[in-house]
Amino acid sequence: MANLAHDGAGSDAAARPAVSVVVPFYNERPVVEELYRRIHRVMDRRGQPYEMIFVNDGSSDGTAEVLEQIALKDRRVCFIDLRRNFGQTTALQAGFDQAAGGVILALDGDLQHDPYEIPLLLEKIEEGYDIASGWRRRRGDGLFSRRLPSRIANRLLAKVSRVDLNDFGTTFKAYRAEVLKDVRLYGDMHRFVPAVCARLGARICEVPIKNVRRKAGKSNYGIGRTFRVAMDLLMLQFISGYLTRPLHFFGKAAMLCMVTGGGILGYGFVRKIVALCSGASFNLFTTHGPLMAVGLMAMMAGLLFISTGLIGELLMRVYFEATAARTYAVRRIVRKAEGPVAENGGHKEHEDHKEHKEEKEEKV
Repeated sequence: MANLAHDGAGSDAAARPAVSVVVPFYNERPVVEELYRRIHRVMDRRGQPYEMIFVNDGSSDGTAEVLEQIALKDRRVCFIDLRRNFGQTTALQAGFDQAAGGVILALDGDLQHDPYEIPLLLEKIEEGYDIASGWRRRRGDGLFSRRLPSRIANRLLAKVSRVDLNDFGTTFKAYRAEVLKDVRLYGDMHRFVPAVCARLGARICEVPIKNVRRKAGKSNYGIGRTFRVAMDLLMLQFISGYLTRPLHFFGKAAMLCMVTGGGILGYGFVRKIVALCSGASFNLFTTHGPLMAVGLMAMMAGLLFISTGLIGELLMRVYFEATAARTYAVRRIVRKAEGPVAENGGHKEHEDHKEHKEEKEEKV
């Protein structure tokens, strides 16, 4: 297996790949061929059938041409050329959609992830984990521009998602194909896949990896990501805790607003009744006009939150029922086998099964 030719000749070429390596590229022409050679060398040494899926995310530096030439000479390479730059998450989703392997491994195309560390992640999958996530324990990036913001963001993400990971941002991850079956990636969701899968019971581990300095090109990430990360946190909180019950998410804000508004308006109502009963001259809106306005706005905001939650409930049901998406994930199903069929068409009875002919055991 280790001596397979680059054209994909061999008995494994037509076999279903055990591993699909998905790599998105964006203006990485100087390192494409070196990355391909390293992946090819590492995967050949493992002796398993594999495929490489290279996705060009709208590059303008000739990356697409290099990837096309590689795909034309190696049958194990699938080249996907997107019409424009859609972003890393969309490029990964395009690769996942084409992947046929039982294990899907993703890494960046800039050689900052060392392909020689691929076996470290695959070994964890073989141990029984569903997701093996890389952890850049030692980073050589700038302290204030990259490392400190990344550390804060990772702590917040771990707290919100309740997934104990130290590095959500790295693309270098290995997944069992079945855990990605019901996951669709949008926006910048590729870093949240472990959190989304953890909601369905996926077993996740971290593997320390090297953070290789970029050899070519320039990073597309920086301190400007702060706003996007903040919005991602809100989205992650919603997905991880309230995807199937959006009314609970909006209901909390609705109750707070309505209790506050009801208390303010109730206070004004009591003041007005007391003034009328005592015969004193009292104009509620002259004395407490701004306060009453706040109470009215709070009540209206509460009604809007309730309405949004109800609409979310309807959309959630439409989504799950129309797309046949599942709100659960099955690890395995075990049933006790029926007894062997006798010649007379009935079931042959064994001594230890006479009292439990129809006994079945099912685990989910």
